[in-house]
Amino acid sequence: MTTYDNPLHIPCTTIDNREITLAELGGKAYLVVNTASKCGFTPQYKGLEALAQEYGEQGLRVVGFPCNQFGAQEPGDEGQIAEFCELNYGVSFPMFSKVEVNGANAHPLYVQLKKAAPGLLGSERIKWNFTKFLLDANGRVIKRYAPTTAPEQLKGDIEALLKR
Repeated sequence: MTTYDNPLHIPCTTIDNREITLAELGGKAYLVVNTASKCGFTPQYKGLEALAQEYGEQGLRVVGFPCNQFGAQEPGDEGQIAEFCELNYGVSFPMFSKVEVNGANAHPLYVQLKKAAPGLLGSERIKWNFTKFLLDANGRVIKRYAPTTAPEQLKGDIEALLKR
């Protein structure tokens, strides 16, 4: 397995099956979120899109990684997920193919993010959908946020990062 020094350089497959790295999105800050369409936190898509709209021109890149590991709350295929996000929440930020965030098949990006920013009591394990990671332009993880943290609660940290 290839290891990467920088999470922004890890190849990721977009929801429309193109391989890119987050660095190719050219951000000053990145908000990486594991998402699901049938979760109690799914309405956070609206807040994530609002952040992307409000701070996109300043360099924030919001990116969504659908995941079906929590309560099977993302059962659809990539086409269904993309359609759901666009129709229900007007999502315009980049969405990626479904990934696993925990376990032996965890995507390398999530392996690195969890190691850099463990959760409660030092656990690297992601507990649920809509866990968020804020990264700087160099790929350094600034902070990890719980699923219960609403996107609008991240504004102060995002603004501070974009001013650097």
